[in-house]
Amino acid sequence: MNEQDNECMPKITINGDWCKGCHICVEVCPRRVLEVDEEAFLHGFHPIRVARPEDCTICRQCELLCPDLAIVVEEE
Repeated sequence: MNEQDNECMPKITINGDWCKGCHICVEVCPRRVLEVDEEAFLHGFHPIRVARPEDCTICRQCELLCPDLAIVVEEE
């Protein structure tokens, strides 16, 4: 593995218009990459934010289990 491989970080996009705040993605993430943004309150719920993208293993559990298809995980 070269130095460039170590620096690759996934791009995690959360579509705030589609997310309904069920927080399933937060619960299923094995590395706690996503978290509830307790400081924000939008559309009647606390939205999700990407807290630790460097810890993402690209397992895509958040993307696969999101009932609203509001999360996209891409390798960069």
